[in-house]
Amino acid sequence: MEVLTAEEGRIALLLARRAIEKYVRQSERINPPEDLPAAFEEKRGVFVTLKKHGELRGCIGYPYPVFKLKDALIDAAISAAVNDPRFPPVSAEELEAIKVEVTILTTPRRLEVPPSERPRHVEVGRHGLIVKRGAFQGLLLPQVAVEYNWDAEEFLCQTCWKAGLPHDAWLDPSTEVLTFEGQIFSEE
Repeated sequence: MEVLTAEEGRIALLLARRAIEKYVRQSERINPPEDLPAAFEEKRGVFVTLKKHGELRGCIGYPYPVFKLKDALIDAAISAAVNDPRFPPVSAEELEAIKVEVTILTTPRRLEVPPSERPRHVEVGRHGLIVKRGAFQGLLLPQVAVEYNWDAEEFLCQTCWKAGLPHDAWLDPSTEVLTFEGQIFSEE
C-alpha cells in the first residue's frame, strides 16, 4: 500500500474540509471531484479527527480498507462532524475554529505473539491499536499514545478500556490485538 504524497495529503484535507462545510451548512453530501489522484481510488482505511482549540471535537473513521479513499474520507469527515456520539453536531458558527486531521491507515495486522509479549511488539508513535473480544472492540490511532505520553503497556490498557473491556484484557489469550500504521495530515 502506497503512502500518500504531501500534495495528496493536502487534497485529502481539502476534501474532508469541503465535505464538512457543505454538510454542516446545507445538509448536502459533496460528490468527489473527477480529477483526484489515483490514490483516492484505492480502498483504504481512514479516520478524520476534528479539534477545536486543541481539544477533541469529533473522530470517526473506517479501520479497514472497504471503501475507496475518496468515499471513505467524505463519509468519515461528515460523521466526525455530526455523528460522533460523544459530541453535539458541529455548528456552522464553529467551522472556523475547527481544525481537520486526516489519518490514512495501513491494513490492520493481528499481533501473533503470546499476550505477555504484546507490549514489546507495539511501537508507540508508529502503531495504532485495535483490541477485540466478542462483541467488544476499541481502536486508538497512533498519535493518541504520543499525545498522552503513554508507553506500550498503557496504550494497550487504554485501548482495552475504549473497547469496554478491563484494562488488562490484552493479557487474555482470547483478546485479539491488531496493529496498524497511520499517515497523518493536519491543517495548520
